[in-house]
Amino acid sequence: FHLAGIRLAPKEKLEIPVLFMPAEMKIYKAVVVIHVMRENGENWPYEVTGESNTDLNRNVIVAENGETQGILWVYPINGTPEAPQQKSVVVRCQARQRLEQRVELLLIGVMPGATDLPDVGNSATVETEELSSTPEVTDGSSATLEFLYELQYQSDEIRYQLESLVGMELVEKEWDTESRIVTLIFNVVFAPSKPMRSEATLVIQCTAGGLWKFPLVFIATEPEVDDVINIEAVGLNKESIVGFKLTSQTR
Repeated sequence: FHLAGIRLAPKEKLEIPVLFMPAEMKIYKAVVVIHVMRENGENWPYEVTGESNTDLNRNVIVAENGETQGILWVYPINGTPEAPQQKSVVVRCQARQRLEQRVELLLIGVMPGATDLPDVGNSATVETEELSSTPEVTDGSSATLEFLYELQYQSDEIRYQLESLVGMELVEKEWDTESRIVTLIFNVVFAPSKPMRSEATLVIQCTAGGLWKFPLVFIATEPEVDDVINIEAVGLNKESIVGFKLTSQTR
């Protein structure tokens, strides 16, 4: 794609539209190059000072007489396709109880075989809301897949409410090379202290390209009653009194 002959007045802005329509779940890379020169083709003097931007200095095209012939700006563009909205995963637990369950998530359209992959760590555990990398996924061939995953919250209030109640760990991965579907199995721990309903989003990114978002709904139902208090009447219009003790489970 190439455009030429665009006239730009002094201090005028140039908007460059970028359209991204990915056909596959892989990383797409492009470069936008802007070459600026005078309309009449003449050179102009340009003095490089210590305060000049070094990046700009490298992109200045200098003629044989030392004058400026043009200026180049180079903007790399990386495109990461995102999968359509996934169905919500509901995690339900009774308040003051602890739930531990396996959650299977399907990543459709994973593209193996990327050669230029970013460097990632080796941690196999993810803390709630923190970005982490997972172990590699392989089917025994030379193609290797790695994933990053993160639990995101809609607000700081929800983060404060959930971060100490929810834990997630990637425990198993399966890759069907024919259907290009990767199954990630997470171990989810939910230990609510009171009835509640909160939402979060599990964001998964493949280092070969592709982004998947899975809405998670955490529901804590009413807890079991602690005890039943029976009050015996001593007669009509007479007051009955019963005593009981409350003990806090935390300090």
